[in-house]
Amino acid sequence: MASTEPEHEHREEGEAPANDDEDTGAQVAPIVKLEEIAVTTGEEDETSILDLKAKLYRFDKDGNQWKERGAGSVRFLKHKESGKVRLVMRQSKTLKICANHLLLPTMTVQEHAGNEKSCVWHATDFADGELKDELFCIRFASIENNKTFMETFQEVAESQKNKEENKDASATAEILEKLSVEEKKIEEKEEVPVGSEKETKSDAEKTEKKDEEPASSA
Repeated sequence: MASTEPEHEHREEGEAPANDDEDTGAQVAPIVKLEEIAVTTGEEDETSILDLKAKLYRFDKDGNQWKERGAGSVRFLKHKESGKVRLVMRQSKTLKICANHLLLPTMTVQEHAGNEKSCVWHATDFADGELKDELFCIRFASIENNKTFMETFQEVAESQKNKEENKDASATAEILEKLSVEEKKIEEKEEVPVGSEKETKSDAEKTEKKDEEPASSA
């Protein structure tokens, strides 16, 4: 008569059931050794002077409509050495850059028509890895944040303008100083030394005396 018991019930005498949780003490080396890599963002030499949550749009000229660029944090970053300020915005989840451009003295920002929580401005942007002229619109959750953004934007643009004027003034002063030094050197070269004049007169007198002396007789 055939047995109806499952096959796994048949074990030889003395065979102990395997324990899946048993620690064998064996050490398995990792197949791939991963090294720690320092990640740089390019913002290490900059200080954040503004950080606000917002949603950014760019105007599509071909489609004649606004297109969303992303939602995240918009920041103004000031370089510690040069003092230049740029606007950088990254998407909140992917951290993808959706805006990246300098704040220049010629730039202005204004409130978007019919919306006190939004504003618009033109910029030469580098978010896509190449310079593009863009018309941006940014929308905040509150009117206060929009005002803060616009005021800080204008203050930075004005400060950059003053910095450019000071830089131009310093450069002009250096050029004028260099010219004055060069002119002085030229004048010094044109002047005849007093000692040289005396020597010239003395030589002339000697020549005259020689001419006055009678020629010796043969």
